[in-house]
Amino acid sequence: MNIAEEIRNFQAESISAEGAAKLAEAARRARMWAVVATSAAKSGHPAGALSSMDIYMTLLGAANVSPELADSPERDRIVVSHGHTSAGFYAALAEYGFFDAKEMAANFRRTGSPYQGHVERDVPGVDWGTGNLGQGLSAGVGFALAARARGSKARTWVVMGDGEQVKGQIAEARRITVKEKLTSLTALVDWNDIQISGHLGDVMPVDLRALWAADGWKIIECCGHDYAELYKAMKTAAASEVPTVILCHTVMGKGVSFMEGIPDYHGKPASGDKLETALMELGGSMEIFNAALEARKGPLPKGRSVKHEPASLDTGTPHTYTKDDKKDNRGAFGKALAEVGELNYKKEGATPVLVFDCDLAGSVKVDSFAKVCPDNFVEAGIQEHTTATAAGAASAAGVVAVWADFGVFGSDEVYNQQRLNDINRAGIKTVLTHSGLDVGEDGMTHQCIDYVGLFRNTFGWRVVVPADPNQTDRATRWMLTQPGNICLAMGRSVLPVVLKEDGTPFFGGDYEFRDGAIDVLRDGTDVTILTMGHLAGRAVEAAEALAKDGVSAKVLHCATPLSMDTEKLFELVGDMPLLTAEDHHAETGIGAIAALAFARAGKAVKIKNLGVTRYGCSGPSPEVLAEMGLCAEGIAAAAKELLND
Repeated sequence: MNIAEEIRNFQAESISAEGAAKLAEAARRARMWAVVATSAAKSGHPAGALSSMDIYMTLLGAANVSPELADSPERDRIVVSHGHTSAGFYAALAEYGFFDAKEMAANFRRTGSPYQGHVERDVPGVDWGTGNLGQGLSAGVGFALAARARGSKARTWVVMGDGEQVKGQIAEARRITVKEKLTSLTALVDWNDIQISGHLGDVMPVDLRALWAADGWKIIECCGHDYAELYKAMKTAAASEVPTVILCHTVMGKGVSFMEGIPDYHGKPASGDKLETALMELGGSMEIFNAALEARKGPLPKGRSVKHEPASLDTGTPHTYTKDDKKDNRGAFGKALAEVGELNYKKEGATPVLVFDCDLAGSVKVDSFAKVCPDNFVEAGIQEHTTATAAGAASAAGVVAVWADFGVFGSDEVYNQQRLNDINRAGIKTVLTHSGLDVGEDGMTHQCIDYVGLFRNTFGWRVVVPADPNQTDRATRWMLTQPGNICLAMGRSVLPVVLKEDGTPFFGGDYEFRDGAIDVLRDGTDVTILTMGHLAGRAVEAAEALAKDGVSAKVLHCATPLSMDTEKLFELVGDMPLLTAEDHHAETGIGAIAALAFARAGKAVKIKNLGVTRYGCSGPSPEVLAEMGLCAEGIAAAAKELLND
């Protein structure tokens, strides 16, 4: 009998003595490899890995996971929130055949190796990369919501540390889990009462039972080193009609005498005589360790390739708004989203579209989607940190996940969560409304003037800043079918439709949205004005005013500043002076991107960056923008200054 044969998918009523013995033997080997790995790397968290080991071994045996199912959409998903126990989880995965334990131990924390210091998706069997504590339960919420939207019976398991339980994001996730009745999600807490700085009660006292009970969770307590108790608790939780947390009483450093109950070994590997003692107690030897050191000099192993599954959606027919329509970009987004949602709602073969809201549905215009696709709408309340992570995880689990929020909440407030979505190669579609100074009377605290710069600091995010309702409609439909993380950003105000010189909508009709494209809104020969977002219309007004003064201005608009076609930009600008204009921080938006592109290409062009240079005023948006010089008159004046410099 292999170590998982009798308990897989909780088929046995209880674990047999033979089964428990097999788990214990496998856990002994895994503990040995975890110690070898951290000591070979001369860094890591061995004691926590040993503490959680019996939880990992039981869970990997009982859940619907295996090497064959590692990439199956119908697998159970396991999130390791305390990602610093990576050596333990990797070693446990190796015991179940996901990869070779010797390979992992020899290459743990080695530069270029997939077996990184905190759990990462490059390792088969790891469903979400963690390490920033407090994130795991939120990711579990996303996985559970995605499974429900897909009609899957897959379960989600989140293993957590006890020290992280004081973090507020976990409280957010607990509440959403109960509110959404996510009974397919089970949390397990490794309660060893030790964190880096000492015992929990000395660092930050917390009543674990009361925290979970207050939010409506069922609580089970068990010995985290007793396989019969662990299996019984997991099986009970899997059948529970309310979300369940299993508080697992464990011993830090379990299995190595000098590590047990000692805070120092939370983050300190064994070495010298201590290492020899640890390996001997775990049934290993220094020969095994020395072999790992030798193998560490060899070729690097390859991790798995994490791929984005393309969405299958009917995106419908774009609308064309005319010059007589009074529409804001957020309204165009909301209408397009609702139409695509309704076209695909519970349709056979269509990828589910899951929309998240943080108490702003009417303002961010996802209320129409909620009406036509009620089962795929998640109202998370004012809990942005968990929502950012949950939507990111959901996007990696077979749904199109859309989260709409005000700019300051969806980017500035949750930058770390969005950064982790980038690291995890998720595919969240974050829609920012009320961005820039176009938040009007709300004033400084709500002026999201740095979103391009923030997402520019990542390596996979794309940003879309549409010019008017027509481009917004098309960008929304395009975004929903694209892989990867995408931010769609817009302001608050009603906008005029950008028109061609013949008076027809520039972005209407058969206009097709393309990533990186630069649109020539007006041609000119004296100066080029490059814009992003709603300043496109103002730039066209400025060009018309300049023409009356004998200045010929070319107006360009790029809705995707991070992927702008710079070669096309060089061609369009030529040797003309370049004025950039944006409702964004002047030093971190499209102007900075364009200036750096010219500098890197060794091209000498006069450039002036017009944008937000300080926090703006509180007042009607047109007045706030004009006060910063971001109006048609201000753009025209800046163009003249550039020409006269």
